[in-house]
Amino acid sequence: MEQSTNKLQAPGASIQWFPGHMTKTLRLMEREIRNVDVVLQLLDARIPRSSLNPEIARITAGKPHLYLLNKADLADPDVTAQWLAYFRRGGDACLAVTSKGRGGLQNVKKAIEAELAELLARRAEKGMAGAKRRVMVVGIPNVGKSTFINSFAGSARAKAADRPGVTRGKQWVTVGDFDLLDMPGVLWKKFDSQRVAGNLAFIGSIRDEILDIESLAMSLLGEMREMYPDRLAERYRLSTEELSQEDDYALLEAIGRRRGMLMSGGMVNTERAAIMLVDEFRGAKLGRISLERPDEA
Repeated sequence: MEQSTNKLQAPGASIQWFPGHMTKTLRLMEREIRNVDVVLQLLDARIPRSSLNPEIARITAGKPHLYLLNKADLADPDVTAQWLAYFRRGGDACLAVTSKGRGGLQNVKKAIEAELAELLARRAEKGMAGAKRRVMVVGIPNVGKSTFINSFAGSARAKAADRPGVTRGKQWVTVGDFDLLDMPGVLWKKFDSQRVAGNLAFIGSIRDEILDIESLAMSLLGEMREMYPDRLAERYRLSTEELSQEDDYALLEAIGRRRGMLMSGGMVNTERAAIMLVDEFRGAKLGRISLERPDEA
């Protein structure tokens, strides 16, 4: 196993996670890119910018490319519409999807065909109209690639789970006219910003086992308080005074107290409160939330 080199600074914590299998995945991607026709890159609709892996961009440059804003059912629909317009203004094909449901998958197939229009025309001229469309499916860990492939195929063909690192090797899946190559989720060794690292941790792209869950929850509270304060107040029945205090740890304590997470002596079990908060964010219990907007610097 290669040494972890990725670092995330959070209040009271230093997080590192770039396991050796991710280096192997990048090398595998570099070998396989010549064998595919188009790249299908899944981004998390809640953090499209943070889930754009620069290593994937480097390796797949020059190939027809389609972006899918996955888990759109968890994201703020108004913000997702802004992201779709943003990508399309830049000349990139982009669709919003929910990989756990089959709705919209026909649009994905049509979009792939559109990206390959010139290639398919050349094949037709050469009498190769029946050749499979070879699609590399890529993205960060836990973005839903395998679940998307299973929905696309209409059956369980790829390993899928709600945690990062389940897919470890390449998997070819044939679906009608398409050969899909499911690549393991991969991060990059050095994040551009600590906010990017935090966003990846919020959605579960970094293993929870290595995280300081209370620091993660406090960072998430800071983002939520700025973007969706009403959601916090409604979900946890917070008073204006509780919501307006500057200390994120005090806010975490207030949430734990509201939920009755008390220990002996009346102290709040902030670890339990932190786990609950992160789980409820990931499960959209606080509503459909987007942590990034295209108009941000």
